[in-house]
Amino acid sequence: MRDHELYARILEIHPPWRVSDVRLQVDQGEIQVFVAPDAKAYRCPKCSKNCAGYDHRERRWRHLDTCQYRTILVADVPRVSCPEHGVVQVALPWAAPGSRFTALFEALVIAWLGEASFLAVARQLHLSWDEVAGIQGRAVERGLARRKFEPPRRIGVDETSFQKRHEYVTVVCDLDREIVLHVADDHYDGSLDEFYEQVGPEGVSQLEVVCMDMWRAYIGATRRHVPDADQKIAFDKYHVACQYGKAVDLVRKGEHRLLLAGGDERLKRTKYWWLTNPKNMSRERAKEFKALQRNALKTSRAWAIKDVAMKLWDYRLRGCAEKAWKRLISWGLRCRLVPMRKVSETIRKYLWGILNAVIYKANNALAEGMNSRIQELKRRACGYRNRDRFRSAIYFHLGGLDLYPTGLATHTKS
Repeated sequence: MRDHELYARILEIHPPWRVSDVRLQVDQGEIQVFVAPDAKAYRCPKCSKNCAGYDHRERRWRHLDTCQYRTILVADVPRVSCPEHGVVQVALPWAAPGSRFTALFEALVIAWLGEASFLAVARQLHLSWDEVAGIQGRAVERGLARRKFEPPRRIGVDETSFQKRHEYVTVVCDLDREIVLHVADDHYDGSLDEFYEQVGPEGVSQLEVVCMDMWRAYIGATRRHVPDADQKIAFDKYHVACQYGKAVDLVRKGEHRLLLAGGDERLKRTKYWWLTNPKNMSRERAKEFKALQRNALKTSRAWAIKDVAMKLWDYRLRGCAEKAWKRLISWGLRCRLVPMRKVSETIRKYLWGILNAVIYKANNALAEGMNSRIQELKRRACGYRNRDRFRSAIYFHLGGLDLYPTGLATHTKS
């Protein structure tokens, strides 16, 4: 088989295109494959009408290596003059519009990005960061364009840090399909508006649960767009536990200072004892913690309130759950421990959403898991300075998108 035929088969070059020449550049370490058009009349890529040629421009594309040689496709690509769309470049069977890489090469980079960092992919394939980012961006753009609209029933809303100095992005997850639906800048008023507007009134009306933390910006946006929002917003167990955990730790800190002044070191190095579920402690640690609990400590009283709060999530009837939570809130308000009184006031204010979470058995564990994976992506990339690339990385890895080129010479099932 001649080299022209070989590369025509490998690249799936069909009429009106043909491989016109193959050149080995040993000194440059590359093979140049020249592709030329046979036809004199071409189709507009937008309306598929036959149009007269306008001019030609030479273009080059990186392809998969041939043995140890880098392979470059070279073609004089025609532009056509379409009466409707003006002067446009014809569609190419081996590459996506705007790309300087063949579809098969992009498929390789996409597969590598799923396993390694930007730096590793760029180093191993001899690419720049901008070239890798361009391939990832086009993949995400394809995936978002292909994603069929399926109105979510249960969504989780959470914030994750983009950079230091309290810079965040808002991430919306589909709790049933376990994918990221939307990434919005910041976590203030309006951050969720774009998502609800994209879903539209029909999609919003099908929402059953919106799981989030007790952040007024998220609550306000949901109330503006979701009918009967107060019956659908759920403040999950994790965020309630965080509120109680912080309050217990504040009580411990204050009491520890007072005890140390009198030479009592009972609370020294016990911070995480009070924040850990005793079921997750070793037998020896649990025994020590139980002995410490029996002491007449303010921290023990605060921990007892927190412990009861963590046991109030198994109710099935709203009325029974409401009575139990109100008893706990009353206890917290009467306990004379300032941090516990403050958290009890917060729980009383947002009890309606907590009860929704109890009855619907809703939690934001998936969103928190997504948050952890996003932070791992950020660490692997040594941070992001560009919000668009950060957003693209989240969609790429967690969006459940169809990323690979289709209808092109990829030899890859997308």
